[in-house]
Amino acid sequence: MNSPAEVAKNYIAIGKGKATNGIWKLLILGMLAGAFIALAGVGATTAAVNIPGSAGKFVGACIFPVGLAMVLLAGSELFTGNNLIIIPVLTGDIKFHQMLRNWIIVYIGNLIGAIIVAFLVVYGHVGNLFGGADGGLAAAMISAANGKVTMSFGDAFLKGICCNFLVCIAVWISFAAKDVTGKFWGLYMPIMLFVLCGFEHCVANMYYIPAGLFCKALYGVEKEALTWGSFFVKNLIPVTLGNIVGGAGLVGLPYWFIYLRDKQ
Repeated sequence: MNSPAEVAKNYIAIGKGKATNGIWKLLILGMLAGAFIALAGVGATTAAVNIPGSAGKFVGACIFPVGLAMVLLAGSELFTGNNLIIIPVLTGDIKFHQMLRNWIIVYIGNLIGAIIVAFLVVYGHVGNLFGGADGGLAAAMISAANGKVTMSFGDAFLKGICCNFLVCIAVWISFAAKDVTGKFWGLYMPIMLFVLCGFEHCVANMYYIPAGLFCKALYGVEKEALTWGSFFVKNLIPVTLGNIVGGAGLVGLPYWFIYLRDKQ
């Protein structure tokens, strides 16, 4: 396996490649990552919907890491993982604006991919499983979305920090492994942990909340707090800011300081 110092050094080249990719390549790879995370969300909700309490949450948490596995092993661009691009910025290998360019394009791609999956799943009537809006999968989708848009800004922000700390640690561990098995199990536990703890991931929420919104419209469920406006303002903004702090600030910055700062 690669040592932490080797991972840090290797990420400079990885980050440079991400920062210099073409717009369309980044957008399409971002859409794929958004779709992968969304499909993991579908699986996690479906697996947990009929299991009460913490047991259901645990089962869903065991399913969700498949999303990041697809992102890293199949090849795509995920905004939250790309918060580590702060490393080559700090080493001076790329410019700050190149990092922002990557983040913005990938973020838009993630959003498009996740919403497409949400639309296909809901209007393909996958939500009809286990009773639909009457206590089944559609009801679970609506409930999850409503819970996410009714938490406070502070809660969403702090849960976002915790989440992307673990996501970027998962990415970091996967880069330490040199084979597919090692990469998968390396990323698995931190991702399972963030889902189990109820932390907030902006790309996952790009699926969960639109899925709830589409279900609300399709099944005629009244949830006044659940709107497209609350999706962006009450959840996506604070969670995204928290994810940046957790990923770039609490993983990328410390590892640059420990392993790369004295070598510049």
